[in-house]
Amino acid sequence: MGRWLSTWPSRPGDEALPALLCLPPAGAGCQQFRAWTPALAGIGQVYGVQLPGRENRWREPMPQTFGEAVEAIADELRPVVADGRPLVVFGHSFGGLLGYEVARRVRPAALVVSACRAPGHWDGAGRGIVEDDDELDKLFDTAGLDPSFLDEDTRALMVAMLRKDAVLSLSYTHSPGIALSVPVHTWRATGDDTVSEEDLAGWAAVTTGAFHVHRVRGGHHAVLRRPEALLEHLAGLLRHAAVAPAGTT
Repeated sequence: MGRWLSTWPSRPGDEALPALLCLPPAGAGCQQFRAWTPALAGIGQVYGVQLPGRENRWREPMPQTFGEAVEAIADELRPVVADGRPLVVFGHSFGGLLGYEVARRVRPAALVVSACRAPGHWDGAGRGIVEDDDELDKLFDTAGLDPSFLDEDTRALMVAMLRKDAVLSLSYTHSPGIALSVPVHTWRATGDDTVSEEDLAGWAAVTTGAFHVHRVRGGHHAVLRRPEALLEHLAGLLRHAAVAPAGTT
């Protein structure tokens, strides 16, 4: 694969299955999505988006702007879904915003976002992470991580990645333009203080297709920490995408 996309095929012929593009939250790498491959075996092929500065790309510099990252991801994705291969896009938190902009460039059968404010609600989002160590600690807490239990080097690496992604998010300006025409599915944990019901409802404005809301219990990263319900939902979308025209999921 290329620099921005990773995949973990589980059997020959996976490239003929619908593609599931997964975009991680700020500060995280995409290797976490490798664990989803067995659950979706024979249903879809999982692809993870890897931004620079982490995991196998930790030595590489970050893109200068949000738009630069989106264009790079879209350029690598187009050959993957050439010849009408169905695509479902999933993004969590900051990854949801990236996923939305990728979906505007490479049309999926459906867009799924979790723990993510609607694009029009991202003004200034991430500024607190850049400027305030207490905000960083809160973000660790939502992931179930106590900063006091992290060794100094590990915490420094996590802080650096989070801040770099937060800076990247500050370069984002939403330009509504032409709305998506595909279904949009949003997920929110009831204990997530970073994404309000209003932030969630704003996603309805980005598409002329169907809009769905799903809720689970827990904090900001609950959907990723206990992904069983999400994986069942994604499997259904991938199955439908395999037999339905794009945009009817």
